[in-house]
Amino acid sequence: MRLKNTSFGISNLPGCILLLLTALGCKQNALSQAIPDNAAAEQTIAEAAEIPPSSETVQADIAASRRTAITRAVETASPAIVSINVIEQVQYQDPFFSDPWFEYFFGRRQLEQEVENLGSGFVISPDGYIVTNDHVAGNASRITVAFPDGQALEGALVGSDPVSDIALLKVEPPEPLPYLTFEPEEDAFPGEWVIALGNPFGLFEAAQPTVTVGVVSAVDRNLESTSDGRVYREMIQTDAAINRGNSGGPLVNALGKVIGVNTAIYSRTGGSIGIGFAVPARKAQRILDELREHGRVDRAFYTGLYVSEISRGVAQALGMASDEGVLVRDIDPDSPADEAGFEPYDVIVSMEGESIEGHEDLSGKMQDYRPGEEVRFGVLRNGSFQEVTLRIGRQSG
Repeated sequence: MRLKNTSFGISNLPGCILLLLTALGCKQNALSQAIPDNAAAEQTIAEAAEIPPSSETVQADIAASRRTAITRAVETASPAIVSINVIEQVQYQDPFFSDPWFEYFFGRRQLEQEVENLGSGFVISPDGYIVTNDHVAGNASRITVAFPDGQALEGALVGSDPVSDIALLKVEPPEPLPYLTFEPEEDAFPGEWVIALGNPFGLFEAAQPTVTVGVVSAVDRNLESTSDGRVYREMIQTDAAINRGNSGGPLVNALGKVIGVNTAIYSRTGGSIGIGFAVPARKAQRILDELREHGRVDRAFYTGLYVSEISRGVAQALGMASDEGVLVRDIDPDSPADEAGFEPYDVIVSMEGESIEGHEDLSGKMQDYRPGEEVRFGVLRNGSFQEVTLRIGRQSG
């Protein structure tokens, strides 16, 4: 601190005060007469300079600062993460009989081979129910579930849903298992911290899971339907690293609750580039409840609607400003659509308040409904908008 050269300068201070500032000592009774001289000096020293903390205190403070919401969430979740080893029976055509002439004379010869598949999962009840992906265990002939404490148990497939890519397994544990709970009430939101846990590439079977951390990059992502019928809609996108073998593991929030089931990645190399996708907790939990109760998801819905995409020419002919939506081409008599009041040339533009972009979008949204449920459709008819409520029927046969 630099003292200004004023009329009341430091040179004008009494000698005892100058010594107090520099040497913290003066035999004059400058402080209260109630405090002895030695005690006053000791108090002044303690106030002027703090006693440095001990090395044990410093180490404790550093250790405490390293423990965050993320580390606590990992501690909560890790005991419930499992590795899943699956054996599948895969059929393929004998290459020696693939020639059309051989097939003509000898017929098609199918061979069978055991194929090993690896993935991740997590326990959702103390009695041994486990979540994973359908593409991990949906076609399994033998399942082995390995736990972080080193034990391995035989697993059974309770049920699987290829459309949502969710499967439910069951083991018979000798004692109650640590388990995770879903967070279905509060949706994930962009920017929040998330943790992906699992067994990437099958590297750490029967060991502590691999942990990767990121954020929710986006929500309600709709991916293109796959050739094997999987429909990935309203997915959570994250930049937490998800690799092969992570499939079926949980995506948890900073509270250690499951907000999604890690399912797919976008990659040109097969490894993580920071674009992964998880089935939201709310959707996954509904699927799991159905699998637990019935062993399958009832998707035998029937509407009686026949629809097609809307071309620009059709949109112009109908006086529409865009080609979004689907055109009703035909309706089965006495079908749910007929009873609801649909008519040919109606244009379906929304479903339960959400816009319909095209045929694939409509088909994907229908996967969330079951026979007997009612659905509200927004329809353009003769240039005017109206709502049509349809009760979904069930396919016969």
